[in-house]
Amino acid sequence: MRGPLFLAPLALVAGGTALATAPIAQKLGEPLPPRTPEQVYSSTCAYCHGANVGPVIRGRALPAAMVEMTVRQGRNAMPAFRPSEISPAELHGLAQWIEAGPADLKEKGQ
Repeated sequence: MRGPLFLAPLALVAGGTALATAPIAQKLGEPLPPRTPEQVYSSTCAYCHGANVGPVIRGRALPAAMVEMTVRQGRNAMPAFRPSEISPAELHGLAQWIEAGPADLKEKGQ
């Protein structure tokens, strides 16, 4: 009974070896590269804004300074986001993107 069940652990060991020799993209302790405004919005903002939870914010020419202040301090039901969650550089890029960007017609809000 040394069929596929016997070979499965060997395949895992071989796969693990291949992964161990792959180059590491980031060294321990190094900061992550900044995310693009689109990445920050889709992973942090779009969950509420544009999904019928919070107001639509894209395409409204909201001032970048107001976006930055609101993200850091929170407002009404929106929580504040710490620099460890959205870096200052990411927040600045996001605020500029929201201020200048067009609306997404697929988004809905209150």
